[in-house]
Amino acid sequence: MTKNRIVPTRRTMITASVVTAVAISLAPTASAFAAETTAAPVSSITAAVATPSDVLAGTPWETTSAVDQDGNNVPLTDENVANFVGWAYYNTDGTFTMYNLDDTPKMQGDWTVSADGSERVLIAKDTNGDVLFERAVPITELTPEEFTYRVIPDEANPEVYYDIIHTPTEHAEPAATAPDDSEAGTDDEGLAARGNAGPIVALAAGLVALVGGVAIYVTRRMRPSNQA
Repeated sequence: MTKNRIVPTRRTMITASVVTAVAISLAPTASAFAAETTAAPVSSITAAVATPSDVLAGTPWETTSAVDQDGNNVPLTDENVANFVGWAYYNTDGTFTMYNLDDTPKMQGDWTVSADGSERVLIAKDTNGDVLFERAVPITELTPEEFTYRVIPDEANPEVYYDIIHTPTEHAEPAATAPDDSEAGTDDEGLAARGNAGPIVALAAGLVALVGGVAIYVTRRMRPSNQA
């Protein structure tokens, strides 16, 4: 019995060759596509969505320079900028502490930055949490490498201003080496005593005046009747 043998036709051979060639050409493309769709690291995603508040709270800051509206450098000792010089620590809980460059306390309180990073607001408070003042300043630069805000001494003349420039620092917050609570309490009591000194002096002056008046009255009553 003779078996039938299938002989591939010319068309069948061409079709098979084309399919093989296409498969080979698609293999590198598929691999490249798989590589491109690999998930990005979580750290890069987090950095991409950092807010202006995250940037400001991301590092302590040191005032390193200042310039005026004409771009001229202004000494940090200049009376127009000296009050804004120091170390600044913006905490993620919305509180801040600031110190002079000699590490003496400067102010503390709450802070916020607008969502678009165009304005910083400070609410300074005393040790009891009472508000002392509120200050809002425009931000001209806010990056991990620089934080600059603008001070306008006279709101009626906004063309005159000073840009206060800060850069990141590794300076440890002075509060970490501040006096303990008992010493701080003693200092507060000293301030309170000095604050109450006015009423005490006034009372003493009043007593002196009263005693003097009584003395004059007694002297007059004891004069002989023939004296004028």
